[in-house]
Amino acid sequence: MTMRIFRKILTDFAIGKRRLHVTTNLSSFYERDRKSGYKIVYDRPPPEQNLSIIGRLREGCRQFKEEFGIWLEEMREKFKMDPTLIYRSNEVDVAWRFNRDPKSLDQWVITCDSDYEEGFSTAKLELSPIGTGIFSGTLSTRLPKDGRIKNAGFCNITTIPKQKSFKRDVCHDWTPYTHLILRIRGDGRCYTLNISTRGIFDLMWNDVYHYVLYTRGGPYWQYVRIPFSKFVFTSKGRLQDDQTVIMLHEVTNFGISLGDDINGHFKLEIDYIGLECDEYHNEEFAYESYNFSGVRF
Repeated sequence: MTMRIFRKILTDFAIGKRRLHVTTNLSSFYERDRKSGYKIVYDRPPPEQNLSIIGRLREGCRQFKEEFGIWLEEMREKFKMDPTLIYRSNEVDVAWRFNRDPKSLDQWVITCDSDYEEGFSTAKLELSPIGTGIFSGTLSTRLPKDGRIKNAGFCNITTIPKQKSFKRDVCHDWTPYTHLILRIRGDGRCYTLNISTRGIFDLMWNDVYHYVLYTRGGPYWQYVRIPFSKFVFTSKGRLQDDQTVIMLHEVTNFGISLGDDINGHFKLEIDYIGLECDEYHNEEFAYESYNFSGVRF
């Protein structure tokens, strides 16, 4: 890796000395589970767990009726055969918006180091009086006295996986778009935008593309327009020497993280997160790529 790309990466990711590491490719070829041993925080016992047999049958019929209705809507859309053929340039297609709807919060998962008993940070996501989402809390780098944890201090919100009828997982297809759009109001801290492209094989379960979001403090809204070509490839929080173009047709989750090693309160207000197609943007990838023989391609 040349010094130019090395300095570029350190500049773009100067948000903390422990968040993203510059190393070679990982040599592990097997993952035991998708969470690498961490518990799934947002797993809750199903409501039918404490029901009787009759109650479970009723709950199952209710869920089947609901999922069958979703399946019928999917079939209607399929037989209409009315695909979107034109993506207007400089027109934002909103992917996530809160709009004073409490159900919009169900699309997000909030995690921090205290959820895994690895720190003392706290985080929450709530609606504001004007109908926007507020990601706030307290970041703490204080370490637990267990002799095991060496680094602490992170908070994160992540979208839940997209699903079709009958709980079938499906990826977001962002292939027609070139930019990620955010309308936010920050606190002057540096956040990290995360796009997960978890594949079928275990080697790709932890593939994430990152970009640093520099926010401005104050009362004014900030319009952020980021090309997908600027996102860098990481695995398990480590920048990879073998950089690859983001797979926009295999996006599984989008998240925002804070881990800048600054203790104290934080607050990020989000109006919407959208996508845009810019026909004049032709950059495929902003960083150099190298094969293992050291020859540039």
